[in-house]
Amino acid sequence: MSTVEFRGFGWRHAGRKAWAVRHLDLRIEHGERVLLQGASGAGKSTVLAAMAGLLAEDSGEQEGEILVDGRPAQQRRGETGIVFQDPQTQLVMSRAGDDVAFGLENRGVPRAEIWPRVDAALAAVGFPYGRDRGTAALSGGEQQRLAIAGVIALRPGLLLLDEPTANLDPEGAQLVRTAIAKALQDLDATMVLVEHRVDEALPLVDRTIVIGEDPGAVWTPAAPGSLPMPARKAPGPPGEALLTAEALGLAHTDKTIDEVVLRGEALAVEGPNGAGKTTLALLLGGLTRPTRGRVVAAPSLAGPDAGRPPHRWRAARLAGRIGSVFQNPEHQFVTDTVRAELALGGASPATVDELLSRLYLDRLALANPFTLSGGEQRRLSVATALAAAPRVLVLDEPTFGQDLRTWRELVTLLADLRDEGRALVLVTHDPQLVAVIGDRRLELTR
Repeated sequence: MSTVEFRGFGWRHAGRKAWAVRHLDLRIEHGERVLLQGASGAGKSTVLAAMAGLLAEDSGEQEGEILVDGRPAQQRRGETGIVFQDPQTQLVMSRAGDDVAFGLENRGVPRAEIWPRVDAALAAVGFPYGRDRGTAALSGGEQQRLAIAGVIALRPGLLLLDEPTANLDPEGAQLVRTAIAKALQDLDATMVLVEHRVDEALPLVDRTIVIGEDPGAVWTPAAPGSLPMPARKAPGPPGEALLTAEALGLAHTDKTIDEVVLRGEALAVEGPNGAGKTTLALLLGGLTRPTRGRVVAAPSLAGPDAGRPPHRWRAARLAGRIGSVFQNPEHQFVTDTVRAELALGGASPATVDELLSRLYLDRLALANPFTLSGGEQRRLSVATALAAAPRVLVLDEPTFGQDLRTWRELVTLLADLRDEGRALVLVTHDPQLVAVIGDRRLELTR
C-alpha cells in the first residue's frame, strides 16, 4: 500500500494561463479508499496523473511537490496503476489477452504466472470474450473493461481510477465495481477514484475529498427515484420522420434495425456494451456506409441531395443537416482553440459566444481543445455539433464527465433544441438523461 502526500501542489499545462490545480495540500494514508470529487475542470484528472508520476516536466509548470511513500511520484511509477478516462489511450496490442499481458511482461513477471493472471483479470471485469478478441473490434465500454483488467493484473500498491464505469452498461458497471472491490481485498492497495456519480461509488470508499472552487457543483447521493431536474418531455406529438433505418445491419452482430428518427422527439438508444449503439449512431449520422440495409433521409432534410443516402452527402452539407457527437470527443477536434473549433462551420460570433457561455467554456475560449478535461471536451464536442444548427443531432454519451451544474445546463439545452423541432438521437448509459428528456426508447441487445 502507498501513502500519498501533496504539499502546496500546483500544475499549469503548457500554453495555458490558468492553473489546472493549485495550492493543494492533501494526505492519503496507506490503504485508504478515497473518492475524489470536484466540478468539471477542477483538476481531478490532473491530480490523478500527478500521483501516477505522468506529468512530464516539459508539458507544464509545477509548484510544490507530490510524494508517494516519501519519494517523488515519478520514482514510484512501477508501483502505481492508473485507468484513464479514454481507454483507447491505454490499449497497445491487437489482441485482448496480449494487451493485459503487456504490462506484466514489462514488469518482469515470471512467464508461468502471466497467463493465469491475465485470465483472472479478464474474468474479474466480466470481459465477454476470450484472449484472442481483437481490441479494434471492441466497443468503448468493452475497451474500458479491458483497460481495467490490465491494471488489476499488475497488482499495484496505488490504484488510480478516472471514471472507470462511465462508458459501461449497468451490468458491466456493476461487474467492474465488484472487480474493483475484490481487487482491493486481494491487493491491499490504496485507491483514489474519480467519479461524478456517487451513489454506486460510495460502497467502495472510506472518505470523499472535494477539490476546486465550486463544491456545490458536485453530485450528491440521490434519494430513490429522484431526478437531478424536473422531467422535460416533448410538449407535443412528434413530426415527420427525418431519417429512416431500413433493415440496417450493425457491425459484429446478426441483428438488423428498422427505426425512424422523428422531428421534435428525443430517441434514447440503450443497451449493453457491444450491442451496436455506437455503430448505429455512426450510420444514422451518415459517417459510415451501411454494410446491410440503408438509411433514408426525408426530402425536407436532404434538400438537393434527395434520393442520396446521408453517407454520400458532401461533408459540409452533412454537418449542416445531421450533427454528430462522437463517443470520444477528441476525435472530432481539428483546430487549436476552443473558439476556432466552434467557428469552423461558419457559426456567427454571437452563436459562438452563446454556446461558450451556456456550456461554461467561455473562460477556455483560447485554450487548445486537447488540453481540456474530459468533461470540458465532451461539452465542446456537443457545442461544435450545435454550432452548425442541424435539424438532426446524433449524440453518443452526451453527458459523460459532467458535474451536476453542467449536466443540468447540457440537458436543458438539448431539451430546448428538441422543443424547437430538432430530432435528437441519444446513445447513452445515463438513466437520468433518459428519464428527464427521453421521449421514446430503443433497446438494443447483444
